[in-house]
Amino acid sequence: MKKIVLITGITALIFSCNNVETTSSDLSTKIDSLSYSLGVSVANNIKSSGFDSIKSGAVSLAFNDVYSGNEVKISEEDANALIQEYFIELTEKKNQAAIKKGQVFLEENAKNEGVVTTESGLQYIILKEGQGAKPSSTDRVTVHYHGTTIDGTVFDSSVDRGQPATFSVGGVIAGWVEALQLMNVGSKYKLFIPSNLAYGERGAGGSIGPNETLIFEVELLSIN
Repeated sequence: MKKIVLITGITALIFSCNNVETTSSDLSTKIDSLSYSLGVSVANNIKSSGFDSIKSGAVSLAFNDVYSGNEVKISEEDANALIQEYFIELTEKKNQAAIKKGQVFLEENAKNEGVVTTESGLQYIILKEGQGAKPSSTDRVTVHYHGTTIDGTVFDSSVDRGQPATFSVGGVIAGWVEALQLMNVGSKYKLFIPSNLAYGERGAGGSIGPNETLIFEVELLSIN
């Protein structure tokens, strides 16, 4: 919805300008350049909002109808509904693509040596086996971790910060809750967490998109 408001706001700015028709291709006047600049701004915002392609002729027709005072072929209310419907469909397509990408990755990853897949779908590799106690869901633990998406993008890392993290086992994502209770103090695991055991449809800020499968290296330092 935010993107729709952005596009609508810029379009409203254009519609509020004086009705000056520009046919010059060399942008020889100030209004020519201004009109073209506004067109560039609108087009870039529309493109970055997720519209892979549009019919520029239909856009031009709409502009001409509004500026000429003609009856528009689609009301503003219906137009906003169509735009909203498009973004809903676009979001769903992206969600399904992310789920499929994660599923394919996990299916292939399960074939690799040392990978253990639990009943929930969590996958892990034991990088180092510790000898200490295992935490329960009510314990607080201190860990070092390094988190990436399946394409290798780092989104969070206590290792990079040089400062371990302390938190309640039961207060983190489901994949971590399960994995931590499998680990002895001193262990280091590599976790492959499907989206339903991570941040699911909501994602996490700008770094983790909806329905993303995540990878963590987690070292259990202590139970507090």
